[in-house]
Amino acid sequence: MILFESFGFSKHGHISISATNISWTARHENTKVNPSLMGFFVADVPSFRSIWNDSMHDRTFCALTSRYVKILFKLDNLKPDSTYTGSIDIDEPNEYNLVFGNCQPEVKVTMHVHTEMYNLKDGEKDFLSAGKTPLPKLYFFLFLIYVAFFIVWVIACKNQMPRVEKIHIIMGALLLTKCLKMICASEDTTYVRKTGTPHGWDVAFYVFGFFKGIMLFTVIILIGTGWSILKPYLQEREKQVLKTVIPLQVLENIVYVVINETGPATRDWMTWNQLFLLIDIACCCVVFFPIIWSIRSLKEASKRDGKAAKNLEKLTLFKQFYIVVIVYLYFTRIVVSAIGAFLNYRFAWLITVLEEGASLVFYGFIFYNFQPTEKNPYLVINDEEEENAAAQIMEENDDDPFEL
Repeated sequence: MILFESFGFSKHGHISISATNISWTARHENTKVNPSLMGFFVADVPSFRSIWNDSMHDRTFCALTSRYVKILFKLDNLKPDSTYTGSIDIDEPNEYNLVFGNCQPEVKVTMHVHTEMYNLKDGEKDFLSAGKTPLPKLYFFLFLIYVAFFIVWVIACKNQMPRVEKIHIIMGALLLTKCLKMICASEDTTYVRKTGTPHGWDVAFYVFGFFKGIMLFTVIILIGTGWSILKPYLQEREKQVLKTVIPLQVLENIVYVVINETGPATRDWMTWNQLFLLIDIACCCVVFFPIIWSIRSLKEASKRDGKAAKNLEKLTLFKQFYIVVIVYLYFTRIVVSAIGAFLNYRFAWLITVLEEGASLVFYGFIFYNFQPTEKNPYLVINDEEEENAAAQIMEENDDDPFEL
């Protein structure tokens, strides 16, 4: 069974399929070909799971004979090198899989296939799955939010110009790429909804998504190292982290494009998905090293320079940053995926809401806590506060969870 696509249908769903240059050949000379055992069918997702389980446990089982499937066409009425065009209406709303079934593994089938799956709304075709129709407006709303975010950041940097560091400029560039990615996502889904194809907006989406991914992990690492906040340089081990993460992000974005532009019918598609997950987890793990190194450095510095109160403030902020990064990466990589596995197809847009909502909160935390601010020259820390801070740091050192 070759899965072509999954699609959420409303009450007035429609599937059109066109297959050209259909041909089949037996892998062995003595094989008798039965074209009625090869063809296209649709099945709702719960039924497809049952069909898949039956095929795994019964080697004689043929999906085309299952009571769960709706047959589009079989090859028994066709001659080699012929063409077929047909369609089917979906009257029962559900998420369906379009599948090609070949119950003769010893027979090789070749063809060019073009499919159209859409819902009819007020007489117009809607090529977005039933659970994804709110996405164009949602992405455009997020674009407006990030534009406002970017404007506020520019104003904040302008007002504190003498205290603006290189990291603040990079953070502004991150916001800009995020804005561009959101507007491209909005246009992409808008054109797909109306015409079925993105008209080139997918390319722009991938490009800005590529730069956004690299910029995000770069910002996390640079903040984690304390670069231009605690120190004006990067140590060699911190440079190695950057040299590791940036190529991984490049590779991850290439794999992401391959996954989205091919589909489950492509050979090794699941392998590409597993590779994407592996690279993403590797990037998430690597970014923790600089944060932990900065926390340990601040603790050691507080023992040497006698500025325990000031170091305690920085130490608390970096510990919060460490926890927020963990929560953000865990939520967007694991929790959202777990929710998506159990979510009804009609609420698929909620996955985007959860991911982008978490991203917005994460960005807000970073940009608020690491913005260019004016230091109060009249702030005086008395001896009692200094002693209390030193005692607190020493107490934390006795049971330190940030050892690496």
